[in-house]
Amino acid sequence: MKDWINSMPDCLAITMHGSIAVLTLNRPEKRNALSDELVLGLQKFFDNLPTEVRAVVMQGQGGNFCAGLDLNELQETNITQSFQTSKIGQRLNDTIQFSRVPVISVLQGAVIGGGLELAASTHVRVAEPSAYYALPEGTRGIFLGSGGSVRLPRIIGASAVIEMMLTGRVLEAKEAHDRMRLTHYLVQEGQGLEKALTLAEKITNNAPLANFAVIQAIPRIAEQDPAAGMFTEMLMVGIAQDDEEAKRRLADFLLRKQGKVSKT
Repeated sequence: MKDWINSMPDCLAITMHGSIAVLTLNRPEKRNALSDELVLGLQKFFDNLPTEVRAVVMQGQGGNFCAGLDLNELQETNITQSFQTSKIGQRLNDTIQFSRVPVISVLQGAVIGGGLELAASTHVRVAEPSAYYALPEGTRGIFLGSGGSVRLPRIIGASAVIEMMLTGRVLEAKEAHDRMRLTHYLVQEGQGLEKALTLAEKITNNAPLANFAVIQAIPRIAEQDPAAGMFTEMLMVGIAQDDEEAKRRLADFLLRKQGKVSKT
């Protein structure tokens, strides 16, 4: 575990809370903008998650989650090079969405462009009131390149994505949460990490295979036609319920060792 942590670049900081890895984007002077080093470091982190890690909480250092692509590194390129750059970003966010364990993001300050694409790839999004969201690509003559044009319309709707890209409009945290349903939780300022860790603790108490099945299967079922989705669901039921941990939990429930679902 220590070797894995030490192998990461300085633009990432990792701390462990039991089986939860807290991953911090550590470029506060750049509002955690996505440099090549940061993108490759994130890829390395998720490609090499130790088996002891059961959930990841991702946040930004210095009051901002991520201000998007580091435009200081964006140079004039040809189409082939642009394809390659986009492919790297898409691969990272695909890796996060279909990672081995659930990923919770803590959103503060700037969540812009590529930073919003990054947040959209996480499974649970916790926002603080300081969070604000924008897709300024249209006003800068560029386009979403890390899977955001696929994920974001499914979260907030294609019309909202088009309007944000055309006008550069900034969404405040409350509107994004209440009206757009971009985030799952909106907490008081400074309480995002605490809420994310509480959620992560609850998630890590689930059977690991059940968590894996949820994050791997649900996005794919949503893209399938109904008949294929039903068949995939049947397969996942068989896989999940054949797990020894799931069998034990079901037996405990039947014996009333586990509590019923409640509001608390």
